[in-house]
Amino acid sequence: MSVQTVARRYASALADVVLERGEAREVQEELTTWERLFQSSGNLQEVFRNPTIGLDQKRAVLNKLIERAGPRPTTVNFLKVLLQNQRLTDLGEINRKFAEVLDVRGGMVAATVITARSVPEDSQQKVHATLANLTNSKVRVNFATDPELIGGLVTHIGSTVYDGSVRNHLQQIKEKMAG
Repeated sequence: MSVQTVARRYASALADVVLERGEAREVQEELTTWERLFQSSGNLQEVFRNPTIGLDQKRAVLNKLIERAGPRPTTVNFLKVLLQNQRLTDLGEINRKFAEVLDVRGGMVAATVITARSVPEDSQQKVHATLANLTNSKVRVNFATDPELIGGLVTHIGSTVYDGSVRNHLQQIKEKMAG
């Protein structure tokens, strides 16, 4: 079974619990913090990946970290389930799927807008409003830059791409001229 499939299952189950308890964003923030902690420490990654280190030793390490961080019980239980099922190292992918599941259940659409240069705040708000109208949904927009676009913008909403970049227009002209 692929990591994405496993991550989707864990994310969906966690979403069921946190939405029922009304603590979705809090747990999401805590799990993001845990993901950063694991990513920033090669030693922690090695401990939880290494099959020669026993589950009891891994559990002791996790319990020490939990004791220091003091996360909410839902987060603690989820981390312990991941450890028990040897999925703690998949936390990054699970967090990405968890965010997607929460967005879908909340009627939120994620969009990425890529421009050649950074977009001023007032223009960001206009793009946000346009995308909300286009999708008839609440939209979370992430802005990124790619100088190779030359100008214009490229928007990703789900699997749909709207490419209004100068680079794309130049490529189309080149293809037409080439015949």
